[in-house]
Amino acid sequence: MVTLRRGLRQGLEDSGPVGLGAVPMGMAFGVLVAHSGLAWWWASVFSGLIYAGSLEFLFLGLVLASAPLGTIAVTAFLVNFRHVFYALSFPLHRVRGRLGKVYGTFALSDEAYAVAAGTRAASFGGRRILRLQAFVHLYWAGGATAGALLGTVVPARVAGLDFAVTALFTVLALDAFRAPEPGRRDVAGAVLAGVCALAARLVLPGQMLLAAFALFTAALLARRALGRARP
Repeated sequence: MVTLRRGLRQGLEDSGPVGLGAVPMGMAFGVLVAHSGLAWWWASVFSGLIYAGSLEFLFLGLVLASAPLGTIAVTAFLVNFRHVFYALSFPLHRVRGRLGKVYGTFALSDEAYAVAAGTRAASFGGRRILRLQAFVHLYWAGGATAGALLGTVVPARVAGLDFAVTALFTVLALDAFRAPEPGRRDVAGAVLAGVCALAARLVLPGQMLLAAFALFTAALLARRALGRARP
């Protein structure tokens, strides 16, 4: 029992900072579900089983528009393609057991990645990583359910709820930039990411996310190659 309490407390401490962003974002999604005319429990289904954050906001609109399955599949692929890059540095190899790895892959969210792939989490074991992911999953699903239940109270004219995803990504980026020691912050990497995003927005606005990740990956590989070539 003591070990269980210690693990739960540890999970709360690890997930707390990102949970502060996941809960209100989930509530914003729940409110949108309630205002769309769907039953409140659809927010729990979407957030619990799909669990894709920004994709769920898009998925809601696609479902309401009765979009073809092909369109939904392509949209899901393009929006979640970033997880391919996340997997390159996410410490899933520390998780033991087939079920643990399956859930760790399923629950690989932006918030969990921001914590588990950081320098502070270098000593995290497999169970601690799974606890972190489970708490973030609970924050998102719980927030969505609460938002859907409260959706009838929140006026439908309230604007800006769909901006919650953009706000969360901005906070995660700032937090990742500020995490290292001041003298070791990668200013060049942050500027490079901004340039790649702007270029993708201008050249391929319809596929900005995929294009920006591809450009940024190529730029990082070129940067690393140039760094190795220097004496």
